[in-house]
Amino acid sequence: MLGASTPRLAVNLSCAGGLGFIAGGTDPANLNKMLDESKRLLPDHQSKKFEARSDTLPIGVGFQLFNSNLNALSGALSMHKPAVVWLFAPKLEEDLRVWATKIRDVTDGLTRICVQVGSVAEAERSVALAEPDFLVMQGADAGGHGQRQSASIISLVPEVKDRLSAMGKAHIPVLAAGGISDARGVVAALALGADGAVMGTRFLVAEEAGIADGWKRELVKTSDGGVTTMRSTLCDRLKENHDWPTSYDGRAIRNKGHEDEEAGMLDVENVKLYKEELECGDSAWGPHGRMVIYAGTGIGLLRAVQPVESIMEETIRESRHIMDRYYVNAIASHL
Repeated sequence: MLGASTPRLAVNLSCAGGLGFIAGGTDPANLNKMLDESKRLLPDHQSKKFEARSDTLPIGVGFQLFNSNLNALSGALSMHKPAVVWLFAPKLEEDLRVWATKIRDVTDGLTRICVQVGSVAEAERSVALAEPDFLVMQGADAGGHGQRQSASIISLVPEVKDRLSAMGKAHIPVLAAGGISDARGVVAALALGADGAVMGTRFLVAEEAGIADGWKRELVKTSDGGVTTMRSTLCDRLKENHDWPTSYDGRAIRNKGHEDEEAGMLDVENVKLYKEELECGDSAWGPHGRMVIYAGTGIGLLRAVQPVESIMEETIRESRHIMDRYYVNAIASHL
């Protein structure tokens, strides 16, 4: 969620009962600035019930490893010691070991390590390389970048849990990601054996998210995400970002750029038209335009732009209601 995950979004999410993340990016000065701002925002929540370890900053930082310089970025992590560092998309899988070792060293072992993966085999290798404190299993329904070949969390999470158990690593928590947009998705993830849930697209329509109003507007308007979003590499090609490892693509809302590519338009013309529409403001967003709108298949469950706190309160309240209802029904069935 590079650009979308502002310090205010991350801090407000953590203070509302979740764990918010900022994108680490590639600029050490900018990372340090965002972590400084996050720290300054924490006193805003002193009047609320908020528990955090005093030795870490109660947010996480996520990195795309293939284009990030560990040595340059590690200074900010050493200074601020975020609660978690989320590792994703290494150029070489061995890089997971290098990053995990360095981060634990510069944060005196205080920062937890999370690795995002998209397959059972990738999970197994990541555990062996990085010994993560927890895994994020990203299913094919997820918005943004992920493995081109992946199952939904319906089969992915239970199989990974079984594999970890067989490896003697059942103690490693697994979080489910991909297509989860409300309490029903959270509870479904728990029923699959996940230890928690990750929501990305849901927080793009938070008031605190740092994306264009046109992007938020289209997220709320769009429904039937299995049809209106698609996975491809077009979005990266339009942005002339050719550095992603070849096993990754991205899920975004279908738009004019996708239609033109399917009709035979070459990248050179598609990129030209995309750049022209960058100057058009909010009118360029949507299926009629060419702006890149990363989103998961759960997009049809987004109803309105809300503060993070409201999103979290609603999700926690409704999750408890669903679980209580099924518990009562289970008890009643045995009477």
